[in-house]
Amino acid sequence: MTETVISRQPHRSIVAFLPVGLFGSTMGLTGLSVAWRQAQIRYEAPPLIADTIGLVALLTFAALVIGYAAKVMTAPAAVVAEFRHPVAGNLFGTVFISLLLIPIVLAPYSLLLAQAIWLIGAVGMVVFAWTIVSRWMSDRQVVAHATPAWIVPVVGMLDLPLALPSLGLPPMHGVMVLGLAVGLFFAIPIFTLVFSRLLFEEPLPPALQPSLMILIAPFAVGFSTYVVTTGQIDLLAESLYVLSLFMLVVLVGRLRHAATCCPFNVSWWAISFPLAATAIAGIRFATAAASSVADVIALLLLGFATLAVLALLARTLWGMARGELAAMSS
Repeated sequence: MTETVISRQPHRSIVAFLPVGLFGSTMGLTGLSVAWRQAQIRYEAPPLIADTIGLVALLTFAALVIGYAAKVMTAPAAVVAEFRHPVAGNLFGTVFISLLLIPIVLAPYSLLLAQAIWLIGAVGMVVFAWTIVSRWMSDRQVVAHATPAWIVPVVGMLDLPLALPSLGLPPMHGVMVLGLAVGLFFAIPIFTLVFSRLLFEEPLPPALQPSLMILIAPFAVGFSTYVVTTGQIDLLAESLYVLSLFMLVVLVGRLRHAATCCPFNVSWWAISFPLAATAIAGIRFATAAASSVADVIALLLLGFATLAVLALLARTLWGMARGELAAMSS
């Protein structure tokens, strides 16, 4: 029934269903490419794997930019409503996070283009984070709206420094500290607020259950950002990494039945980037620790993230081919 209705609507109506949260697929694919590039250095993995995943990430991002630009032009009211939504509005951060991560993949091939994209993403991320924090402080918020999506602007600021070591830009220690400080500072109250909402309010709807995996991101990304900014793995870095592992085990147990009880939609992509970020953190930690146990954990994380992202990509493409974009966006 849904497929028949969609097929009879004009193209502009189909584009109107495109959710901004689908940019989370670019985040997950790019993060996975970076993880395999780390594995190439640490474990001599074939470079073709990282390059192929990176290419898919770039093509996905380009397709989403074209599609969402069409949505802006043909359905501006839908875009405004999406941005003003107390939950979905936070997912606009996935666009800027993608712009901050893509330069890591692009840098070996076009350093100038990578630098330009990072600058756009950095400015956009700071402005977006400021806008969202101002929104939170300006209006009375509803506790039920405090979902894991609220963490996205925080994670976006933590992503600010990650590409800088590979971009060849002038020293930007202040920018790196800005991303680390704002990201970690706001991660604490936002995580506490979301966790409190999960404890004392009604459970998340089944369609939003996979977004719980976002709760890992502040710790996994925070670890990498801290290491990139300070150049060392100290007690705080180790603590962030261990916290990401602890949250991963908790949430995997919590979501072990999600595939059978939660309908597939865009929110499923929320698991991709946290898993990729945890794999990156695992390989970074294993490189510094030089421990066989750390290596085993890192390889398990990488394998889990790879299987999850490939499954999400296949399911999304299959659904779009069957005309299920509207259903996956609900």
